[in-house]
Amino acid sequence: MMKFNSLLEFTDYFKNEATCQEYFESIRFKDGEYCAHCGHGKIYRMSNARFRCAKCRKDFTIKTGTVFQKSRVSLRKWFMAIYLLSTAKKGISSVELAKKVGVTQSTAWFMDHRIREAMKKNGGQLFGTVEVDETYVGGRERNKHYSKRFKKTQGRSTLNKTPVIGLVARGGEVRATAVDDVRMRTIEKHIIENVKIGSRIYSDTFPSYNKVGKLYNHDSVNHNRRQYVKGEVHTNTIENFWATFKRGHYGTYHYMSKEHLQRYIDEFIYRFNTRSEELTDLFADLVSRVSESNPLPRKELINA
Repeated sequence: MMKFNSLLEFTDYFKNEATCQEYFESIRFKDGEYCAHCGHGKIYRMSNARFRCAKCRKDFTIKTGTVFQKSRVSLRKWFMAIYLLSTAKKGISSVELAKKVGVTQSTAWFMDHRIREAMKKNGGQLFGTVEVDETYVGGRERNKHYSKRFKKTQGRSTLNKTPVIGLVARGGEVRATAVDDVRMRTIEKHIIENVKIGSRIYSDTFPSYNKVGKLYNHDSVNHNRRQYVKGEVHTNTIENFWATFKRGHYGTYHYMSKEHLQRYIDEFIYRFNTRSEELTDLFADLVSRVSESNPLPRKELINA
């Protein structure tokens, strides 16, 4: 398969629907052909790019059982959307995606969230030296009308914001999850689920991290006293991730609803964790994830 390192090379390669169909088949059937309904290993190729299972006798297309199921949007446009969303460092809004792909804003929003659903990569435990920090997603009070502002919501208030806990292994991957609160029990549970016992953990002096030292080698820096680095102890890596996430939040998306927040987080996690991969391999990986992801009905998205 041809390698592409730019948008021009990408569009030259995927020049028509037949090429996209062939590529998607090679990704989905990389371990052998199978029925999308029952998983049987023998299928027949029919006309109009359809298949029929030799066992259950049901017909299906290469899109059946994937994020593309029942979508009337061409694979070429889906591939373009995947390319743009996976390579835009600060994300791409549904308005901008609609203009570049040639669909309505509503369709682009739906495509965006379906691709984000396939980007979920919060799996496996981190180990070694791990930085932990939390951030808060929500509107800035100073930008609201005085009558609509929440009082006493500075700092770590969750009254009008959604907290997000993040962990990053130095030289490795990041994990981040939207949570209901930042109590000690919540943070401890999140760390235990995502970090191997015995690892070294660095944080700030937020009291919810006080008992982490019982299971991990824990040290912290005191940001209240303008202490940001203490030898090897700092949280600069996870804060750099938050900075990119916030630039995408305020500069590209402007608003992330609580119902869909985790998908936006997964999008930024995916780009961070695959930052060193070749563009061709990155695209192939995401298309593979799309082929393995369950369909996300529009009704489920709208009613979230």
